[in-house]
Amino acid sequence: KMKESEFLNLKYKPRESDLICLFRVEPAGVSIKKAAENIALESSTGTWAEVKTEKKYMQNLAAKVFSIRGNLVKIAYPSALFEKGNAPNILSSIAGNIFGMKIVKNLRLEDIKIPKEIIKSFYGPQFGISGIRKMLKVYDRPLLGTIIKPKLGLKTREHAKVAYEAWLEGCDIVKDDENLASQNFNEFEERLARSLEMANKVEEETSEKKAYLINVTAETKEMMKRAQLVEDLGGKFVMLDVVTEGFGALQSLREADFKLAIHAHRAMHAAFTRNKKHGISMLVLADILRLIGIDSLHIGTIVGKMEGDEKEVEELEEEIEKKKVKETKGRLSQNWGKIKPVMAVSSGGLHPGRVPYLIKHLGKNIIIQAGGGIHGHKKGTIAGTRAMRQAIDATMEGTSLKKYAKDHIELKIALEQWKI
Repeated sequence: KMKESEFLNLKYKPRESDLICLFRVEPAGVSIKKAAENIALESSTGTWAEVKTEKKYMQNLAAKVFSIRGNLVKIAYPSALFEKGNAPNILSSIAGNIFGMKIVKNLRLEDIKIPKEIIKSFYGPQFGISGIRKMLKVYDRPLLGTIIKPKLGLKTREHAKVAYEAWLEGCDIVKDDENLASQNFNEFEERLARSLEMANKVEEETSEKKAYLINVTAETKEMMKRAQLVEDLGGKFVMLDVVTEGFGALQSLREADFKLAIHAHRAMHAAFTRNKKHGISMLVLADILRLIGIDSLHIGTIVGKMEGDEKEVEELEEEIEKKKVKETKGRLSQNWGKIKPVMAVSSGGLHPGRVPYLIKHLGKNIIIQAGGGIHGHKKGTIAGTRAMRQAIDATMEGTSLKKYAKDHIELKIALEQWKI
């Protein structure tokens, strides 16, 4: 029989081809070793009872606990355990049953290190940062985006008008909110047609490139149909609620023949990423999404209304943007090889006053996305968009907002309004 000790070998040196998981483990009345062994066993080839069907040749498929430091446990999984190019399958092993085991009080998957042979079986981003910049012909500053507000309830015509005003005054990107699909007051097909029409109008009027990120989230076949419609009407970008839509459906979208960039909205992620003791970290979610092949992803703001501290948001940006990620205490190294970088989207509670801090911490390769911070401007969407662009321009040329605001009235009003 495979002894439990086969799942624990602190002398084991992981192979290049192993997938490594970093877990934070809080055992329930047993030693950390015992808990770690059980995690490795349950997430690879073992089971609770001695089974008569076990074969000697299976031993080399056992996952191995090879490092225990405090409550941080590293487990190596032979890549033969997984079907290549199948994200749901990989997650069902390394992030599946183990979270419900009685032997652990709390368990959190902190990070994963994906080996080359698994990476090669996925598509990765089609556009990535440079592709998005090329699409919009903006190379030297953060991109500016807005979300149509109010979230829900606007009729299609008004929705398209708000989009038009935002694009006209300097937004590169306008996107749907995550809970807009095809409701009676704003149906998908009409919204798509009207909004793209507005984008084209602005492109002609300003000679700038504009993108509309329409939310295609729906039952999988319907979602694919909607993406096809976007492509047919000349759209360049779609948005997907990747957690609620599911990893398999995201793969379907990415691996279809569309020339569409994919913006990932992470609605529902905090149900399993927010609790620091139990669940799956945002880093892991970001890794899986980059592997499958999204082009832009919400990473939080450091300063806005959503939870996420500075270090966490910065690490998340590194994880999706860098080719090689260095190991730290709570993070594994990763070499992405030929997989393109994903563009970070910072969104949630942003107004012009927060722009310098954001660019200082996250750099210029980000999409700064403001909903309320644009449409909540005292003088409306047009002024709000101008104020955000002015804040970006000021920061890029190294001028303080206060100084820049002296001859930019929209920014001046915004700084007074948000008490900067």
